[in-house]
Amino acid sequence: MTRDLPMTVPSPGLPDHVTIYEVGARDGLQNEAAVVPVEVKAEFLHRLAAAGLPVLEATSFVHPKWVPQLADAADLLNRLVRAEGVDYPVLVPNERGLDRALEAGVSHVAIFGSATETFAKRNLNRTLDEQFAMFAPVVQRALSAGLRVRGYVSMCFGDPWEGAVAPEQVASVARRLVEMGCHQLSLGDTIGTGTPGHVDAVLDACVAAGVPVRQLAVHFHDTYGQALANTLTALRRGVRTVDASAGGLGGCPYAESATGNLATEDLVWMLDGLGIGHGVDLDALVGTSVWMAEQLGRPSPSRVVRALTGGA
Repeated sequence: MTRDLPMTVPSPGLPDHVTIYEVGARDGLQNEAAVVPVEVKAEFLHRLAAAGLPVLEATSFVHPKWVPQLADAADLLNRLVRAEGVDYPVLVPNERGLDRALEAGVSHVAIFGSATETFAKRNLNRTLDEQFAMFAPVVQRALSAGLRVRGYVSMCFGDPWEGAVAPEQVASVARRLVEMGCHQLSLGDTIGTGTPGHVDAVLDACVAAGVPVRQLAVHFHDTYGQALANTLTALRRGVRTVDASAGGLGGCPYAESATGNLATEDLVWMLDGLGIGHGVDLDALVGTSVWMAEQLGRPSPSRVVRALTGGA
């Protein structure tokens, strides 16, 4: 018996192709309680590349005190056999993190900002405005070294301490990061409270602030089951890059209400049904997520993985 396949029914107003920005190896694993062996992480990245994912966020050069799971960042990159045509960005929190990234020979880095005052203080130990002073030399040095710089903006759709976040506030942060030199901004629904209308409002505010949709990506968490609906809304608005995590791994170590990221398999299933290209082999990806779930000792939360494997 062949496995299920979605019927392909294109929908007007959607892109022909979407870039999947795979965050499983970094965002997906960063808050695992037990340290995942570096050999397993390297194999995970190898399998994800073999499945056709074009962008694999490999790790972060954050201080081990704050995220012990990523203390092996340099070792991982030394072990990594980079697949041809695959981009391996790393997250850098500050200039020291950038120093380590440059030593490792990376070509693409990301910084991680906040749309809210409280989360900036909790995550970065900076005020909302002070975070930009911290990012500026990192971005300038990275650009001078020929690196591309991505900017993450967290808490774009709600903050567990401040509640609702004004779309204009998100847009203001986004504009400052673009002006600083970030080539792409990933708008994060860190606690998963966003809904499609809210996505429209945030994108409207960003465009009104002078941030073009072509420079925006989206990063949705599925806390309330809204990640795919929100993604479809963003695609209809012209967004062409979607962050996702193989097997639905991940969350945020600084926000307890943040549950798993949008599962890459669930995203691929939807894109296949819409006839949108992405270049990913779903069977290989599902096999990779089942393998990773075995390493972690628990089943994958991805609905597509469970449907295609009988609950694995």
